[in-house]
Amino acid sequence: MATPSQNPNIVNVTIIRGNTAYLVSSGTSVTTNWTADGASGGATALTGLTPATASVNKIGNIVVSNTSANAVNCTVAISNNATFGSGTAYPIVSAVSIPPNATLVVTDKTTSFYVTENQSVGLTSGTTGGVLTATASFETIT
Repeated sequence: MATPSQNPNIVNVTIIRGNTAYLVSSGTSVTTNWTADGASGGATALTGLTPATASVNKIGNIVVSNTSANAVNCTVAISNNATFGSGTAYPIVSAVSIPPNATLVVTDKTTSFYVTENQSVGLTSGTTGGVLTATASFETIT
């Protein structure tokens, strides 16, 4: 069972910050190294879109682009652990083929979801040599 710090009460919100993060896939292994703007400006690593303690991230959209010359399979999943490979991954999209130079909208505001501090989001390119880039827009709620 999640403790209050892992899943804070969002009725008593003190701060909501809008963010956009991006990543580039790394071969056929899971990539969780999202880059976002830091609270005080500048780029910061946001592994797995996992929020800071006592915060929650509301994921508004995830868009994945295939920048390769061939079709690439894409899987985006949420894990029940802040360290993606240490938990069970639950696919949001699984092995979806993205044509060359095309984009897949994985989730948008009609299918938004929350990531708590004991969860993470990862992207896998299921095609050797395929390069996927992803962006995620989200709100950090504290």
